[in-house]
Amino acid sequence: MSRRIPGPLGGALVGAAFVALIIAERRRPLRRPTQPCTERDLRNLAIAGLSALTLRLLEAPVVEPLSRAIERRRIGLLQWLRPPRWLEVPLAVALMDWTLYLWHVLTHRVPFLWRLHRVHHADLDLSATTALRFHAAEMAVSVPWRAAQVALLGVGPRALSIWQTLLFASILFHHSNLRLPAGLDRLLARWIVTPRMHGIHHSVVEAETHSNWSSGLTIWDRLHGTLRLDVPQERITIGLPELRRPAQVTAGRLLALPFRDGPVRP
Repeated sequence: MSRRIPGPLGGALVGAAFVALIIAERRRPLRRPTQPCTERDLRNLAIAGLSALTLRLLEAPVVEPLSRAIERRRIGLLQWLRPPRWLEVPLAVALMDWTLYLWHVLTHRVPFLWRLHRVHHADLDLSATTALRFHAAEMAVSVPWRAAQVALLGVGPRALSIWQTLLFASILFHHSNLRLPAGLDRLLARWIVTPRMHGIHHSVVEAETHSNWSSGLTIWDRLHGTLRLDVPQERITIGLPELRRPAQVTAGRLLALPFRDGPVRP
């Protein structure tokens, strides 16, 4: 049976990336913040804490045992294909990334899912803490999708843990307000999502929001024709057009946002 990355090691890697990005984005900001950084980050982390608890209670007891059972019983696409061991994990990571792209599109296109997902998009600035700011209800409804990803693709425990670690590192990176040298950003964007690229997705402009849905590899936006790299950062306004005042995006209001009247599409 394949060995997986130990939980503490993956957690330490993600934690180190988080701290490094928080420090780096304060020193080299890509966009000028519109709110006090500490206040915004504390609010985001409070919402993220509820989401993390939801995942611990609902996803972990389902997805991790399912992954072990899939490997043991040889269920799912990759288990049936039996690719070489050196290729199995890269294939699993890529396919999990692609099917997460599809889920992300659904969270924008399906009105019920958008009501949940817009809590993430309501942030008036982007930072590494925005990467963790999802409504607990969105995390709950994502569990069946995650289970289906693992089951249909045949993702074993080792590949699952590697994908989870890479995913967290990626979303922390591309949600950060870190200004990279323009040439380096362009080079990285050929392969992975960057802060400049994902900033376009968080724009108040609908045509820009409906682009750059990838979470890890940019190939999915390229293949689906949803890649945009042509929007200057100084032209981007982050957030939702209907929620422009800080008083509208307090922690309490954000937790109630999916259940209030409002637009059902970005």
